[in-house]
Amino acid sequence: MLFPEKIKKLFSESVDSVASEIRFFSSNPDKDFTRERKLPADKLLTFLVAEGTSSIKNEIMDFFGVVPDAPSDSALNQQRAKLRSEAVEAVFRRFRDSVDSLGGHSGYRYIAADGSTATYFSNSSFSPKEYHYTPGNSAKGAYSMHINAFYDLDRRTYTDAIIQPYHQKDEFKAFCSIVDRHPVLPETKNVYIGDRGYCSYNNMAHVVENGQYFLFRVKDIGQKGLVGKFVFPDSGSFDIEVTVTLVRSHSKKIKVPDGCYRRFVDKATSFDYIEYGSHDTYELKFRVVRFELSEGSYECLVTNLPKDGFGPEVLKKLYFKRWGEETSFRKLKYTIGLSSFHSYKPEYIRQEIWAKLTAYNITETMINHTVISAKSSKHTYKVNFSVAAHICRLYLRLAGEVDADAIIAKLQRELIPIRDNRQYKRLQTAHFRRPRYFLYRSA
Repeated sequence: MLFPEKIKKLFSESVDSVASEIRFFSSNPDKDFTRERKLPADKLLTFLVAEGTSSIKNEIMDFFGVVPDAPSDSALNQQRAKLRSEAVEAVFRRFRDSVDSLGGHSGYRYIAADGSTATYFSNSSFSPKEYHYTPGNSAKGAYSMHINAFYDLDRRTYTDAIIQPYHQKDEFKAFCSIVDRHPVLPETKNVYIGDRGYCSYNNMAHVVENGQYFLFRVKDIGQKGLVGKFVFPDSGSFDIEVTVTLVRSHSKKIKVPDGCYRRFVDKATSFDYIEYGSHDTYELKFRVVRFELSEGSYECLVTNLPKDGFGPEVLKKLYFKRWGEETSFRKLKYTIGLSSFHSYKPEYIRQEIWAKLTAYNITETMINHTVISAKSSKHTYKVNFSVAAHICRLYLRLAGEVDADAIIAKLQRELIPIRDNRQYKRLQTAHFRRPRYFLYRSA
C-alpha cells in the first residue's frame, strides 16, 4: 500500500470509529443522526476536515461534485447543530494515535508549547461576552478564542491542544492539563519547550511528576523573574544546578535543607502539589544555563535535562527549534484556512479549529513520508506545504478519485529550498488582523 493510501485509510478509520459512537458526541443522543441523511456523521466529519476557505455553497460543490442531489448549505448547518465539537476533537486524537503507532520515535521527543488566537465574526446573540474583545483601533471589536497547542518539532505535527474563550485564557493551566494527559511513546521521553510565558514552578512540577523533561526560557539574571534572586556570577556564561524548596506557609517550623533555596508560593499563584497554608514542602532540582547570543547579549534557560548530552550549545539549538511552532501557526491560519471560519457560533468555531488541526497533521504526515531525490545544488529542498495542503484536501473529498501514484509524483516535483538561516525583524507593535468576512470569500 502506498503511503498516501495508508494516510487516507488511517484517517477514514478514525472518522468511522467516531461515527460508530456518534451518540456520545451528539447534542441529543436519542434523536440526532438516527435517520438516513445526505450528510451522515462520517461524511460530515470528513467534510469539515477537507473544507477550504471558499463559501459554503462552493465547498459543498467541491466536496460532493456538481450533482443535483448534493446537500444544501441549510442541511449542512442543521447537521452541524447536532454535532458537538468533541467529535472532531476525537477524530484529531485518534488520527494522531494512529500515526504515532507507525513508529519512528526513540530517545527524546521535543514538543513545543505555545498559543495563538483564532478571531471570528459574531454578535452577542451567538457568542457570550467572554469571547468579545476590542483590539487596536477596532470600535465594534471582534470575537476570539485562544488555542493552547503542543507541537512535535521533529514530525512538525500538533500533538494536543486546549481551546479557551479569549477572557478565560490561562496558558499555565492549559499547559499543566496537557502535560498530565499527553501520550508518551514507548522508549521515549518528552521534552516540553516553552518561552518565558510558560516558566513557573507549577509547570515544572507537573512535568517532573510525569517523569518527563522541560526546557524554559526565563528572564536574565538581575531582572525580576524566577531566577532573579539566585546567587550567580554577575556576568558571563554559566551552567549551574540549583535545588529549590517550595513552601506555602511563613511558619518558622518549616526547615529547609542546607544548600537549598527557599521559595514561598503565595495564595494567588497556582501550585497543585502543596495546599496553601500547609507545612508541606516540595523540592525541585534544575539547571540554570546562561549563554551569550551576541556580544553583550545573553539568554537564560532552565531545564531538568541531564548535563551529559545536553550542554549549553545543545540547549541553545533546542530552544531555537521552538520557532518551528511559531511558523506552523502561520501555515495553519493562512494556508490551511484557520483565519476563514464559516460560522458565527463558538461551538461551530471549535469544530473548525479541530478540523484544521487535523488537516494540518494530515498534510505534514504526507510531506514527512515523501522521498525527495538528493540533487547537487546550492540548497536542500523540501515539499511545498501550500501545494501539499491543497492536494490533501482534494484527496479527502468525495468528488473524483485522486491516484496515489500521481500524488507522490506531484509532491516530489513541488519543491522549495530550505532557508533556515533567514532572519526577519519582529513587529514592535501588536498587529491585529480582522477575520475574513463571509461575503469576501474566494469563489
